Amino acid sequence: MERHVLERLLSVGDEASALALACLRSGATYSVGDRAQPAERLVGVFGHRLQRMRMHGVEPLGLERAVQLLREHSRPVRVGLIDSADRTWTTLLFLTEDGSTLVACAGWPLPLVVRESPL
Repeated sequence: MERHVLERLLSVGDEASALALACLRSGATYSVGDRAQPAERLVGVFGHRLQRMRMHGVEPLGLERAVQLLREHSRPVRVGLIDSADRTWTTLLFLTEDGSTLVACAGWPLPLVVRESPL
């Protein structure tokens, strides 16, 4: 998927997609899967991840809503990821099977990377 197409899809206005769009425009890397997956399976996977993140004190932006939207969508979706250029944030995208519409978007901060001392 071309960057400008993804930018257009993310311009829907919710907080998670606005952050994803800002990351993308700031040089983020991204990928979108070629194959669609059953939304029902993803509801279970990301519902569980939401619970685990909360157990660890992380409140992902839009993930609860994304799980609900996937449940309502109930058709296959394509999954995409956007990683901010500074590697501090990641965004998860769910697109319709043909990739023409954004179904849901969620994001969360990435853990800090421990860097080795230069000494």
